[in-house]
Amino acid sequence: MIFTSNFKIAGHLPQAVAISQGIPRGWQGKRYKPLAPPWNLVKLTDNAQFIKLYKAQILDRLDAAQVIRDLGGDNLILLCWEAPGEFCHRRVVAAWLQTEVGVQVEEFNPKLKRHAAWLREMQERK
Repeated sequence: MIFTSNFKIAGHLPQAVAISQGIPRGWQGKRYKPLAPPWNLVKLTDNAQFIKLYKAQILDRLDAAQVIRDLGGDNLILLCWEAPGEFCHRRVVAAWLQTEVGVQVEEFNPKLKRHAAWLREMQERK
């Protein structure tokens, strides 16, 4: 499974992959910069404009299947900074992955039984 989340909720998990320009101080986790929006887009306040430019400048230049291969397949959590429910590029990436390769990417919530079960399975695989 592929999920999205933020650093606060899932940044401590080994499945976490940062897809943002900025990362927490001392971040030792994985990073995938090709999905990170450039700073000029991060500063935009118009969400529709952000989506349009992010797709044109970043997503349209990437192959979604290759991105998933680069990330090691499934069983990962794509991270950025915003709290669940706030506009963020990780959900734009999630929609793009679903459209391009049919992969449904949910927002990770460890309180949901199926998400907690997935996490337990990942921990048992160690």
